[in-house]
Amino acid sequence: MAHQSELIEKDILAYLKSQEEKSLLRFITCGSVDDGKSTLIGRLLWDSKMVFEDQLAALEADSKKVGTQGGAIDYALLLDGLQAEREQGITIDVAYRFFSTDRRKFIVADTPGHEQYTRNMVTGASTAKVAVILVDARKGLLTQTRRHSFLVSLVGIKHIVLAINKMDLIGYDEEKFRAIEADYREFAAPLGFTSITALPISALNGDNIIEKSSETPWYQGPPLMHFLETVQVEDDRDRQPFRLPVQWVNRPNLDFRGFCGTVASGTVRPGDEIRVASSGQISKVARIVTFNGDLDEAVAGQAVTLTLEDEIDISRGDMLTRPEAPPLYTRHPEAHLVWMHDEPLQPGQLYLVKTATGVTPGRVTAVQYAVDVNTLEQKQVSTLGLNEIGLARIELDRPVSFDPYGANRDTGSFILIDRFTNATVAAGMVLNAPDESQRAHLSAGESNPWAPRHITLDAVAATNLNVVDLTEEKGLFILELAQSIHDYLGKGNRILIRLRDLSQLEPVAQLAYEHELAFEFDRNGDGVSILLFKRGSTPLKGYGDDGTGI
Repeated sequence: MAHQSELIEKDILAYLKSQEEKSLLRFITCGSVDDGKSTLIGRLLWDSKMVFEDQLAALEADSKKVGTQGGAIDYALLLDGLQAEREQGITIDVAYRFFSTDRRKFIVADTPGHEQYTRNMVTGASTAKVAVILVDARKGLLTQTRRHSFLVSLVGIKHIVLAINKMDLIGYDEEKFRAIEADYREFAAPLGFTSITALPISALNGDNIIEKSSETPWYQGPPLMHFLETVQVEDDRDRQPFRLPVQWVNRPNLDFRGFCGTVASGTVRPGDEIRVASSGQISKVARIVTFNGDLDEAVAGQAVTLTLEDEIDISRGDMLTRPEAPPLYTRHPEAHLVWMHDEPLQPGQLYLVKTATGVTPGRVTAVQYAVDVNTLEQKQVSTLGLNEIGLARIELDRPVSFDPYGANRDTGSFILIDRFTNATVAAGMVLNAPDESQRAHLSAGESNPWAPRHITLDAVAATNLNVVDLTEEKGLFILELAQSIHDYLGKGNRILIRLRDLSQLEPVAQLAYEHELAFEFDRNGDGVSILLFKRGSTPLKGYGDDGTGI
């Protein structure tokens, strides 16, 4: 690369050391079709002089042959390398590129914009920390813009760059830029992003890519490259509870038994107590073995072999954890599913559920709702089709260790695999335990110790799992429904009520009767679940209750 070739020639060791000390940022570009994602990354590489000389020569030749700019340099060809991509002028597969500046190293994933390739976009987003979402300044927000935004929120990306592209085609109109920014911020408000940075750019002309453009004197923010170099993305995996999914039991001779895997989160040292999540057995770490010798400490991201002081039964697929911070260990996780297959989901059909290092047979027992990516409202559905996103209940043949995806990406994710074709049909993210912002809010009225407690459902978080957890209620209670929640249910949304046992069912049934609501009953290992919804509501696509009740 031109800007570093001199250092490489003079002192290769100094160059390698400088690379080791830089932080690494993974980011993706996403958005709708023809918004300029590949062109943006190509321009970023070109203007930063991060392209090899042979690539420059090939780019010039390819631009004349298959480019879309009338013989001028087509920067998208730096990313779109498949023959089908060049023939159609679109992105199909995820393209990864590594580059570095004096401040930071980057791995960028260029993801496709077509709806049929949404599954590829999810793959690229699964490891990213920042998402650059492109919007065509002429068209504004499109369905795929909203879908990709919802997906990046699901996979845990917190920092968003809203790159409003093709500003040159609207004369660098500030008013149009501000309108698109306002529309996006309004749409993204419930998605939980930490930061949204809007940039007016022209990927083709290079405006606000490396340096600030003279065409946008009204824009006071940083150019794209400066933002990527300086954005603070914390990796807090070392501060999370220790997790090591066991990938392999290493038994080379009679005197050694080690448990190999990559530390997903936390740290571990010799002498630390660890717990096997599946059996509950506890032992202490004797050694942390690596190819280069024993370590005093292993941190998240390191591949190590642990030996224990005691001989206990541990197999591939087990998880080693801290005794005081165990993961979820259940046969019935609730998870967001992104359906990736042409054939729709078949509830009850047996799939293979692949977690960090284990594969377990399992099935989707019910789809609680799907999300309308345009409005973020929940729809009553019985199945999921290609690229649809919903919340589902999973039933596994045996208990498996999970963490909520919001707490740990590595141990909170899984994929569903078709047993016969071996095709990946869905990506799953185990739902985080509902916190106060995610569950239906309970307002408790004043009561004496002998009277039933009055509990009012008076607020719902509109895009997350709406949960009312009554399992801790020990005495009698009466449920009351606020008008806002009644209206919310009338739109086809649902509320999940968790009960300790059947003795708590009567207040829920009374509430449903008084407000002409319907409910579905489900028994699970932890108690009883009631799905409350409005009878006779009309969800999209004709799914859900047809007005006759259950």
